[in-house]
Amino acid sequence: MSNPVNETPTALVPSTPAQPAVNNISSSSSDEVEIDLVEVFYLLWSKLFFIILFFVLGAVVAFAATFFLVTPMYSATSRMYILSSSSNSVVNLSDLQISSNLKADYKELLTSRELLEEVVEDLNLDYTYDQLAKLITISNPTDTRILNVTATTPSPQLSADIANELANQAKIYLPGIMKSEEPSVFEAAVVPTKKSSPSYMKNTLIGGLLLSLLYCAIVIVRYLMNDTLVTPDDVYDAFGIQPLATIPEGDLSGAKPVKKSSSKKKKKKKSSGTKAKEEK
Repeated sequence: MSNPVNETPTALVPSTPAQPAVNNISSSSSDEVEIDLVEVFYLLWSKLFFIILFFVLGAVVAFAATFFLVTPMYSATSRMYILSSSSNSVVNLSDLQISSNLKADYKELLTSRELLEEVVEDLNLDYTYDQLAKLITISNPTDTRILNVTATTPSPQLSADIANELANQAKIYLPGIMKSEEPSVFEAAVVPTKKSSPSYMKNTLIGGLLLSLLYCAIVIVRYLMNDTLVTPDDVYDAFGIQPLATIPEGDLSGAKPVKKSSSKKKKKKKSSGTKAKEEK
């Protein structure tokens, strides 16, 4: 009889599923985008030449557009003093308070249709009421009873004429409407020698800054949209794995091609040699 083979019992070990090589993939697949400000700074620093180039280009375009396309405007201002007095020689506290309360009324009445139409008729202007109203600004310095009547037009002389005529018409028109003392014009408008707008320096700087900022925005957006893994640090940041080695891409453009013609020539030489021996 054959002896039974002694078989040692083996313990069954439950198989465990293989752990994934990457444990941080799920955590790194979130939709949040982290921006490294230092890296962005060095990115923009590497593009400094182009930033300066676009700044100069934008400044030149803005200056040319302002110089050739924008009409220079000139402003002239006449100044009026508002005072309501109950007598010709004495001004009391109540009169000063009334004068302060009349400032808003004066500002509205100085741009009324009837008054502006009178100015247009006296100066023979080519403006309508609405057009003239857009050229006039009424301002009041804080804590004063002074009104500044400013006219802004492309002509220095016309601006001064409109401001002075409007102040003179106000002395005639307003007392009859408000039943008060007429305002006094203590400073007439003079012909301006410098334009009030546009500012070439301001527009040039704004144009340069806008174009350079637009270029910087494009560079940053392209940097954020680029998800290519270039360096080992990019791999670690994306997957949490530190590469052990990197294989550089070889440049095969400088490799010399293999010359197959030399081997064929050798074979031909050998074959010619064997034929000579056979003939002998």
